[in-house]
Amino acid sequence: MNNIPNDVEKAAFDVGFEKDIEKASASYMHVDHSTVLSFLNSKYKDKLEILDICLALEKYDWLHEYYWSLVDKEKDEYTKDAQDISGGYFIRVFKGCKIDIPLQACLALSKSNTKQKVHNIIFLEEESEANIISGCSVCPDINESEHIGISEIFVKRKAKLNFTMIHNWSKTTKVRPRSVVLLEEDASFVSNYILMSHVKDLQMSPEAICKGDNCEAIFNNIIYGKGLSLIDIGSKIVLNGKNSNAQAISKVVASDNSKIFARGILEGNQDKIKAHLECRGIIVNDNASIHAIPELIGNRKDIKMSHEAAVGKIADKEITYLMSRGLSKDEAISLIIRGFLSVDLMHLPQRIKNSIDMLVSQLVESF
Repeated sequence: MNNIPNDVEKAAFDVGFEKDIEKASASYMHVDHSTVLSFLNSKYKDKLEILDICLALEKYDWLHEYYWSLVDKEKDEYTKDAQDISGGYFIRVFKGCKIDIPLQACLALSKSNTKQKVHNIIFLEEESEANIISGCSVCPDINESEHIGISEIFVKRKAKLNFTMIHNWSKTTKVRPRSVVLLEEDASFVSNYILMSHVKDLQMSPEAICKGDNCEAIFNNIIYGKGLSLIDIGSKIVLNGKNSNAQAISKVVASDNSKIFARGILEGNQDKIKAHLECRGIIVNDNASIHAIPELIGNRKDIKMSHEAAVGKIADKEITYLMSRGLSKDEAISLIIRGFLSVDLMHLPQRIKNSIDMLVSQLVESF
């Protein structure tokens, strides 16, 4: 990290990147159009691999079979544009290896009027396990920047991946991630997504495909819309394997003049599917809005799929109840929002939890 500018280092730190890279099992950083760090902790030399995607494609002929195999190149104008990339990460966890310390990655923008285009591939071999924290961020005073990120994730038989993405953008940043995950038999994938900052325009809808039997796919989204942010976020889980489970839960807070679309699609195509879709939203003021769009598609009779959505202000009865227990109104609102935006189950660094607590405190003052 010694050769990385201070503003970039801080931007990375704000999205969970450890300055002491020896504390992570592997570290990767891409700034603007260049990979500036790709580090493997020596303790994990025979357990995992992390490389710039361009170097990985040169090293492994077999990787070309997976490159652009999940995300359709012709999906939209952004996937077409992203075929000319400057880099991205390739993460591979070897068969049977369980990585007990998180891997970390950061994609950062440090210059104005920059369009960053990256392609990431994560490959968990059979019976492996990993926890990845991936952060995207911008340096202060960056204007009119754009990020296009393609991610293809392969979770092989009996493998488990916990993937946390933290975004920290700006009022002038346009963001277009395009992600697909493929799960084989008995595989598990948990996605945690956190956005607690301004963003000009964000549109993303990651997809998980449960190809094998007995799969589990979970999406957890925590969104705090600020200012004039336009946020269109969704998730899609396709269950093609028997006895597979899915869960997609979004917790959304819209403040100021932000507009948030919270979408979700669950598709059950095999027997004994269990799936649940949920969106809960809090609207802070009359200029903000939340549009919840849940969708269930069932193509078998022996499935159980459900959804629920609730949007509005904090219920007065909840505040009244807590006040009856001795709390002030502000304390009651703070407790409710803190519970609503809790990230305790996401295994985040303590400093990230502390930052979220600070943002919650600012939100309470808006009521």
